[in-house]
Amino acid sequence: MDFTFTEEQLAAAEAARGVFAGVAPDGVPSPALTTGAVAEGFDRELWDRLAGADLLSLLLGEEYGGAGLDAIALCLVLRESAKVLARVPLLEHSAALAAVQRYGAAQLRDRLAARAGRGELVLTVAASGRTGHDPAELAVTARRDGDGWVLDGMQTAVPWVYDADLVVVPARTEADRSVLALVAPGGEGATAGLAVTEQVSTSGERFGELRLESARVAGRDVVVAEEAWEWLRELLVTGTCALALGLGERVLRLTSEYAGKREQFGYPIATFQAVAVQAADRYIDLRAMEATLWQAAWRIASGAAGALPAAGDVAVAKVWAAEGVRRVVQTAQHLHGGFGADTEYVLHRYHAWAKQIELALGGAGAYEEELGDLLAAHPLG
Repeated sequence: MDFTFTEEQLAAAEAARGVFAGVAPDGVPSPALTTGAVAEGFDRELWDRLAGADLLSLLLGEEYGGAGLDAIALCLVLRESAKVLARVPLLEHSAALAAVQRYGAAQLRDRLAARAGRGELVLTVAASGRTGHDPAELAVTARRDGDGWVLDGMQTAVPWVYDADLVVVPARTEADRSVLALVAPGGEGATAGLAVTEQVSTSGERFGELRLESARVAGRDVVVAEEAWEWLRELLVTGTCALALGLGERVLRLTSEYAGKREQFGYPIATFQAVAVQAADRYIDLRAMEATLWQAAWRIASGAAGALPAAGDVAVAKVWAAEGVRRVVQTAQHLHGGFGADTEYVLHRYHAWAKQIELALGGAGAYEEELGDLLAAHPLG
């Protein structure tokens, strides 16, 4: 594989840095800085700036006003977003839109793609299953009913659901096949039989539990390609790894700056061997997170064959991302001393987001188990 980024991918990252340059992680609203506070909605002003910079349509084809880029470009942009804890559904929206374009029928693509690429429609994905630990596609059943589908089941911890116009819900048919149903959680066109109950994430963001009771969805709003959910899930997980990397890089920088200024016994604590070794260990974590991220993103973008399916590289990346980002923020809090435990200091907000990202779509243990199953099914020579 070649991890050299193209001019177009680098341009996307540069555009993202420009958009996120004025975003303050400890700005208002910052729910994770206040115990019990819950954000009311995502940053609409930032969303509009992302749309204006064509960063919501990165993966769309030119026929829908997009740039026609790939998972690598998306991960470069997500990496920048996490450095400032950007409160927008960039990952979920982009991944859902890409799946619709790749696997949806022409009528669905023509109806949604261009509008979503301009940010006029907001998409999210229900990907956590019933408990956050079981396969999401098994949490909802889908059965044919005339020209439409009927859905029953629930999905927990759906991000941005109160702000989204459409939610992509994976479901399992009677023939044991996966489909993706697009449901409307609110507004005039809300899907009948769908109810949302508020949940609060570790990061202080407003999530929702989605319950479907004989919810009827028109056939035109269902993606029936068997491989669509697997592809979408892999893109979501890989994007989560990009978020972990960007957050971890920013936290290590915060820690380095603090350790370089904080003095003990007349010397900056950064000059102490114990501090330097811990910082070096976390830098190694970040480089491993970066290498495994680009391997996974490259497999998704290129469709290249490997010793294992792309899910194997995605699992490796998620293990490193989950464990690595946890170690980075824990070390940061330790080296910050008392400031590390201060809920009014910005590091607290990064820690809350890191814990959310660590467990999003499954923790390291779940992906180690998945990797074990893949190795059993595809023994390495």
